[in-house]
Amino acid sequence: MLKVEHIGIAVKSLSASVPLFEKLLNTNCYKQELVESEQVQTAFFKSGDTKVELLEATGPDSAIAKFLEKKSEGMHHIAFEVADIYAEMERLKQEGFLLLQESPKKGADNKLICFLHPKSTNGVLIEICQEIK
Repeated sequence: MLKVEHIGIAVKSLSASVPLFEKLLNTNCYKQELVESEQVQTAFFKSGDTKVELLEATGPDSAIAKFLEKKSEGMHHIAFEVADIYAEMERLKQEGFLLLQESPKKGADNKLICFLHPKSTNGVLIEICQEIK
C-alpha cells in the first residue's frame, strides 16, 4: 500500500456538509461526482496529500443509505492507494482477508476500487484503489 488516499465520510446532505467541511478544512470542495452504480453523490476535498470524500446516498437501497440508517453520519471507510490493484487483491485474499468483490470496479475520482469486509479488518471498512490510466 502506497499511502492513505482518502477518508470517506457518510453524510445525510452534501448541501449542508460541503460548506461545513470547507470551513473545517479551510479549502474549497474541488470536485463533486455522481457514481450511479453505487447510488452515491461524492464531494472531494484535499488536505495535504490526503483527500476527504463526503458520500451522500442517492437511493434508499445504497450502501450509504443503509450505513446512515444503522450508524448515522460519520466515518465510513479509509482508502489506501495501491500500485497494482489486481496483485494487491490477490495478496490480500492469500492473507485471509475477505474481499467484497471478486474484481475491481470503477469508483469516483477516476479510480478502480475494491472493498475489504470489516469482519476481516477489525471493524473498519477498507478500500483499496488505483488510478485508472
